[in-house]
Amino acid sequence: MAINQEQLSSHESYQEKGQTSGTVLDERRRAALSEIDNAPFSWFHVKVCLVAGVGFFTDAYDIFAINIAATMLGFVYGHTGNQLSTQQSLGVKVATPVGNLVGQLLFGWLADVLGRKRMYGIELMIMIIATFGQALAGQAPAVSVLGVIIVWRFIMGVGIGGDYPLSAIISSEFAATRSRGRLMTAVFAAQGWGQFSAALVGIVVVQAYKDSILNAQFPAIVPVDYAWRLLIGLGCVPGVIALYFRLTIPETPRFTMDIERNVAQATSDIENVLATGKYVVDQDAPVLRAKAPRASRADFAKYFGQWKNMKVLIGTAYSWFALDIAFYGLGLNSSIILTAINFGSPTGNKTTSLYVYENLHNVCVGNLILSVAGLIPGYWVSFLFIDSWGRKPIQLMGFTILTILFAVMGFAYDKLNATASGRGAFVFLYCLANFFQNFGPNTTTFVIPGEAFPTRYRSTGHGISAASGKLGAVVSQVGFAQLVNIGGTNKFVKHIMEIFALFMLTGIFSTLLIPETKQRSLEDISNEEQEGYITDGPRS
Repeated sequence: MAINQEQLSSHESYQEKGQTSGTVLDERRRAALSEIDNAPFSWFHVKVCLVAGVGFFTDAYDIFAINIAATMLGFVYGHTGNQLSTQQSLGVKVATPVGNLVGQLLFGWLADVLGRKRMYGIELMIMIIATFGQALAGQAPAVSVLGVIIVWRFIMGVGIGGDYPLSAIISSEFAATRSRGRLMTAVFAAQGWGQFSAALVGIVVVQAYKDSILNAQFPAIVPVDYAWRLLIGLGCVPGVIALYFRLTIPETPRFTMDIERNVAQATSDIENVLATGKYVVDQDAPVLRAKAPRASRADFAKYFGQWKNMKVLIGTAYSWFALDIAFYGLGLNSSIILTAINFGSPTGNKTTSLYVYENLHNVCVGNLILSVAGLIPGYWVSFLFIDSWGRKPIQLMGFTILTILFAVMGFAYDKLNATASGRGAFVFLYCLANFFQNFGPNTTTFVIPGEAFPTRYRSTGHGISAASGKLGAVVSQVGFAQLVNIGGTNKFVKHIMEIFALFMLTGIFSTLLIPETKQRSLEDISNEEQEGYITDGPRS
């Protein structure tokens, strides 16, 4: 008899679901969202952080390893002075940010249309294949090896670009309100370890080939060719490890609820995911879709046509643009800047294999110092303060201090470069700039766009903001390449620092357009009325 009652109860529950009014479903939606927002920190949150973080580790490794590899490529393929020409160096370095821009816009949009889960892992496959392709790039009569590398780096950039909106949105939509900033920052902080690892692997590879380089005829083409291929190729290893976990991560309940409009499935997902870290989809269950706002061109224009929403997108996009002007200008050219101030440059005959070894070793050590001294600490100080102090104060503080630091490095460049102690002071200021980029706008420009828009446009909005940043990176790289040698080799570096200071100043004003998002639910931040969000019951 008990079984019959259960079956009856289940049958009645099903009938009730089929006739659920919009009001009841709306209340159920808000209750489900509240359950996510107030969930205790669990192993599932750790898993999300690790799976997304490994992607950013790989992103940073692949992007910034080229900073070291470009010097190696100069010895192997540089026909003038054993270094790449300005255009060759620019092509190798700018290909990835251009690919990033395409990937961020494309995957940002696709994640809102097809789903976060469906796209997650595809971008990692692209990165792995393209990284492997670079390491195997070869020369032929009709094809330049540098041209092949540039094409592969563009394709890799598309994959890396897709990782930005996907990882940001997945970590944001699964996180509890009180710890969302820290979870997203921990994901993004993996970038620092990626840059550190690129320098560390560079040191290990150069040391491994030390004897081969020293015993080879200048410029030690064969061992250096092995070295750069290993340095770049090893970047696909963490991606391969993370791929399975990305392909099996569950869809975010917010996407299921607000875009697929399947409230019943989303409610079930929340209960299963938060309790066990797994989700179950009943293929035979009828799909009942509630009536709620849907993404369309007209709806996009209506939502962002309101100044209160448009100013947020302008603020997040321009702030990221201004930040990346300096972040990539420094990060992808740190070897040039360190060489310009003769910090750690090898002495002696520049036509010996010993010079090749010392040059490569010093470039790797210099990048390692910059990572440890500024980049990594900055991320983790942000982690400590982002949910208590807030995103907006950290971004304002960061842009303000960076304006001052770049102005000092630019206007006092000649004085600092005149003495050994002055060069040490310049490197200290440079590390300080790296620190306040990460304990500042580099972290917050990633976090805020992942929170500030409604679910149906959250990934698109993040993709637009991130693509604006990569546009800044492209502008920075092209500008750096064209300007740096005006008046002589590396003579224009001081004025480039002054230009960076100007862009940091403009970032202060764009930050004023952005709302504070700490300790607020994603739905509250979206500027949309949540009561009555679902206006009609489900339809199969």
